[in-house]
Amino acid sequence: MSTYKKEVGTAVQNFAGDYTGAVQGQLWYNSTAGSFQFRSVTTAGAWATGGNLNTARSLPGGSGTQTAALAIGGQSPPTGATESYNGSAWTEVNDLNTARSAIGSTGTQTSSLAFGGETAATTVANNESWNGTCWAEVADLNQPRKYLEGTGVDNTSALAISGFNPGTSYLANTETWNGTSWTEVGDVNTARAGLGAAGTITSSLAFGGQPAAAVTESWNGTSWTEVADLNTGRGFVGGSGTDSTSALAFGGNVSPKAQTELWNGTSWSEQNDLNIGRANLAGAGTQTAGLAFGGEVPPLSNSTEEWTGAGAPVTETITTS
Repeated sequence: MSTYKKEVGTAVQNFAGDYTGAVQGQLWYNSTAGSFQFRSVTTAGAWATGGNLNTARSLPGGSGTQTAALAIGGQSPPTGATESYNGSAWTEVNDLNTARSAIGSTGTQTSSLAFGGETAATTVANNESWNGTCWAEVADLNQPRKYLEGTGVDNTSALAISGFNPGTSYLANTETWNGTSWTEVGDVNTARAGLGAAGTITSSLAFGGQPAAAVTESWNGTSWTEVADLNTGRGFVGGSGTDSTSALAFGGNVSPKAQTELWNGTSWSEQNDLNIGRANLAGAGTQTAGLAFGGEVPPLSNSTEEWTGAGAPVTETITTS
């Protein structure tokens, strides 16, 4: 009689929990769950429900990864509330010093930057740095603005992109942050607000926004170049990704949208939709492990969704029913 050991060359391993070291197709016995499991990969990306924010809000900032993220500020009305995500639940941490919404943000769960935005009274240039415990005021943006977007790796390296100022309307301004001050660099080709973005200070992608709802531009550290448009034009879109060749765009307006698109460095392709269509949401993470939270359906949303991209490893359970 054929056995697993005879066919594969090794016995089924006994492992207490998820065997993260398993390769694709490998079988093991999960003694904690009392079931046989194996590792496979996803054939198509999909969104799954995560833990709800404690404070429902639109226009928050976001930073970090799918399992270690920050939700920063937002409209509820303008709030300084900051929450930390561990992959399953959000926890309240220390607030921003200046409560505001429509901010730009970037970084990690322990090293983030939040800049610009709108208080209850005005559009601001305020910039705050997060050290994993609390926020500290640092040097302001050169151009006050709201509905801007940010990219970067931590609180010492960031890019502030476009936005809106009631006095000057849509902005093309781009500024870089070196950990001490902001410097004006090359403008985007199309001024807009409520855009999505992904990447770093030397390699970023900016997409969507108003009034140019499908425009996508790539940043090489010096200048912006127009590239292929989104399939579904929209403003106030969420985004995640690591550089100008790898990004995810999700949600947006005019009516709340659920569409998700993947950027491969050349073009956008339609993916599985968000479970809850919404605008004014925030994003964090990568193209294959993204996070979408907050926004407005309406009403204000506290929903969190986790994206698992095609090709990501997943654990399957063998059932006899």
